[in-house]
This record gives sequence, C-alpha cells and structure tokens, in this order.
Amino acid sequence: MKQIVIVSGKGGTGKTMLTSSFAALSKNAVFADCDVDAADLHIILEPEVIERHEFSGSKIAIIDLEKCSRCKACISACRFDAISKDFVVDPLSCEGCSVCFHICPSKAIKMEEKLSGEWFISKTKYGPFVHAKLGIAEENSGKLVSLVRQNAQLIAKKENRDLVIIDGSPGIGCPVISSITGADIVLIVTEPTMSGLHDMARVIELAKHFKLKTFVVINKYDLNVEMNERIEDHCQNNNVSIVGKIMYDSVVPKAIVNKKPVVEYTDGEIARQIKGVWETIYDEVK
Repeated sequence: MKQIVIVSGKGGTGKTMLTSSFAALSKNAVFADCDVDAADLHIILEPEVIERHEFSGSKIAIIDLEKCSRCKACISACRFDAISKDFVVDPLSCEGCSVCFHICPSKAIKMEEKLSGEWFISKTKYGPFVHAKLGIAEENSGKLVSLVRQNAQLIAKKENRDLVIIDGSPGIGCPVISSITGADIVLIVTEPTMSGLHDMARVIELAKHFKLKTFVVINKYDLNVEMNERIEDHCQNNNVSIVGKIMYDSVVPKAIVNKKPVVEYTDGEIARQIKGVWETIYDEVK
C-alpha cells in the first residue's frame, strides 16, 4: 500500500481540484482529506457518511465552585486571561496548559477533554473516504490529520487497496508535517506567481528535510510565462522534477460548481493534462 500526498505552499493553487480528479482516475484507492482546517474535498466527492466520530484535540479547565476557596491563584497564574473574576473559565481563551490545575491549593480544578471536531468514514463512487471537520478556533489539527491518515491506511489494508490518495494541508506547519510524514510521494501544486514560487520553495525544503520523493505540478502555468520559467529553474536547481503543467481553463470553476472532478466534467485539453500528471505519478509509485 502506497501513499501519495498532494500539498501546496499556499491555498487556492488547485490542490483539491487535482486530488478529486486523481480519485476519479484511480482504480483501487482510499482517499483522505487531511486539510482538516478547511476541508472541501467532500464537496466534489459527495460522500455518504457511514461512521461519525467525535474528536477531542485538547483539554479545558473546569473549576468546581463548591471546592474553590477564591484565593485567585489560578487567575494570577493564567497567562491567557481565561479565568474570570467569578472563577469561570472561558472555553475560547483556555489553552488547556493545566497550570491552574497544578497550582490550585484547594484541588478545585480538573482538566476535561474538549470536543474539537468530528471525523468521518464515508463511501463514494470512487472508493472509501476518510475526512474530518475541525471546530471553529480549535487547535491540534496535526493530531486530527494523523487520525485521518491512520484510518485511511487501516481501510486500505483491510480492503486490500493498493493506494491512499491524500489531500494535504497548505503551508509548512504542523498539519502539513502530519500529512506528508512517511508518504511515498509528495506532489506540490503551485501556480506562476511570486507567492506561488516562494511558498513552493518552502514546501520543497520541508519535504527534503524528511527525505521524501517530491514532484511539482504547475497549475495555470500559461497565465505568467516569466514566473513559470522561474519556477522551472528553481525546481531544476533543487533536483525536483516537474511532472506536468496544467493550463488555465474556465471549465474548472464550472466543474466545481457542478460537484464534478474536472476529468469527468470535460474531455478537453485540461483533462488530458491532468490525466498525464496522474499517469506519471502513478508510474512513480507503482
């Protein structure tokens, strides 16, 4: 069982568009949406949820007012100002650091698991799909990403599927590290802009750090020839292969509005280019 992770240095480069087309082109795969902070692969894959699970990514302090001596030690110690003068904990401000729990002389504070989101096991017409939804202003998305990946791998092993296709998070933070660690191939989707080049370079360095096999695809390459050439030069100088270039086509937003992978919505040139990228990546991972 192999794992392909599609990532990007910034949002909006076409990562999910490409992942959904890969799902349509694959024959025996499990899919995972690890962009849990802003999950949207489900919009195109239209899954039927089979299992729904709660996710507790952190803890929150709870004060027992009957035990509390009102000494204000917790208020003084809380660097996040999460405890009011009435000794009530603000769930949005509390970081779950447990300092108040440890310094409370009356043992009036306990740390409870905080519901941070949900994760799902679903079925689609393309195959099994594991995805999640992190709550507003909640943290520990890296932990949730790991949970999504682990369950996708378990399903792949149980059902004897040979591939896990992962829609990763943008950027280079903890969710991205959780998305790419241990992957067989990292495919970076970029676009011909200054920020596209800059953020792609950061992801390349991250993948190099973990010694991962890395490729680049340039989306909407024809919108800026000069920046496209600079991206190609950067990849060549860093020994990263470009597996394809995808043209700009107004059919892409139409496909998304109609909740269809691009390769199913059209058989035009852009579909042929995406299929070319898929065939190259699939040959590399076999």
